[in-house]
Amino acid sequence: MRIAIIALGSQGDVQPYIALGKGLKAAGHFVRLLTHENFAQQVSSHNLEFCPMLGNVQEIIETQEMRDLLAKGNFLAITAYTAKETERAAINWAQAGLAACQGMDLLLTGVGGLYLGISLAEKLGIPLLQAYVFPFTPTTTFPGVLFPQSLARFGGMVNWLSHHVIRQIMWQGSRIGDASARKQVLNLPVASFFGPYKHINLHNYPILYGFSPSVIPKPLDWQNTHVTGYWFLDPAADWTPPSALIEFLNGGSPPIYIGFGSMGNQNPEQTAELILQALEKTQQRAILFSGWSGLHTENLPDRVYLVDSIPHSWLFKHVAAVVHHGGAGTTAAGLRAGIPTIIIPFFGDQSFWGKRVAQLGVGTEPIPRKELTSERLAQAIQQAVTNKTIRQRAANLGAKIRDEDGIANAVSVIQEIESLRVA
Repeated sequence: MRIAIIALGSQGDVQPYIALGKGLKAAGHFVRLLTHENFAQQVSSHNLEFCPMLGNVQEIIETQEMRDLLAKGNFLAITAYTAKETERAAINWAQAGLAACQGMDLLLTGVGGLYLGISLAEKLGIPLLQAYVFPFTPTTTFPGVLFPQSLARFGGMVNWLSHHVIRQIMWQGSRIGDASARKQVLNLPVASFFGPYKHINLHNYPILYGFSPSVIPKPLDWQNTHVTGYWFLDPAADWTPPSALIEFLNGGSPPIYIGFGSMGNQNPEQTAELILQALEKTQQRAILFSGWSGLHTENLPDRVYLVDSIPHSWLFKHVAAVVHHGGAGTTAAGLRAGIPTIIIPFFGDQSFWGKRVAQLGVGTEPIPRKELTSERLAQAIQQAVTNKTIRQRAANLGAKIRDEDGIANAVSVIQEIESLRVA
């Protein structure tokens, strides 16, 4: 089967789809990944065919305007900003997608490429498979990922409505660009003002969810849906860590990992100083991840090692706890490692994952980025490294996740679709 995967967003958004693409390729399928230009090397290194889509999310996040928005944590303002970028890229994405999806047997996409995927599937007459890494299907079981989870006290109908509100926020931010692409490139009628959610292409095939049922059990009202387990992208077999990092790890007790991924900081030096103060209070060693935020400081103490890019699946096996922004991918990697998690959410679904970690008892209560202080971080670190109950629960959950094979499960569902399509 010839499969095209649309994966748009940050590295955490794209990486699970590279992993799923690798699994499909290993099962004998041809896979073409449509993603941003800055992921070309990563996609190609895993022997998947790369199709460039206009845009570089890293560059967008590093703009001062986006840094300011992320610091404020206003999701609506962030969505409005990214909507402008999406509108500018929509025509190019439709042109590139139309060329890349010719002759494909199946189109697979998550939230980032959903509306483009619906249009391309309609234009080319090919099946569309939804594959998400955070809850997107409305349910009465829990609130939507952008809402406070305390909303659940108002009951199932409010939970269900909150998911539809999120769908509208995402659609309205993409609607103008989607309309332009459909009219100017695909020669299709414009989608409904309220979105293409009733489109037949969204209801013919199962929906895949790339997270663990031990983290989010499948809601009873999710029909024709598979919670497969996580789609982890492990480093290449020939990857080796820097010798200096190995020396640091061997030089004392297991360190704490601290990093905020692709989240920008208005003042990265100030953030680094806050972290160093917390480490001083707790006398913990740490691996500090600079990431896209440019997090760095001069004259680091001996107890801190600064890294730029190390695979989480390797590194997290060697640390005592993880402190991060709560992206779905980083959260998954920490949970799989079986170590306590401390989440500092900036915006979006990060608070959802932070609350889920706390509810599972495998980490501390999340600390919103705007409320982060050296004292609060120090208290959370101390709890993570000394609380035996949290540590045992984290270890137990990690063992369950490691026993799952989310990629194999997803591939199995996709191959069932192929047999039905052929029949």
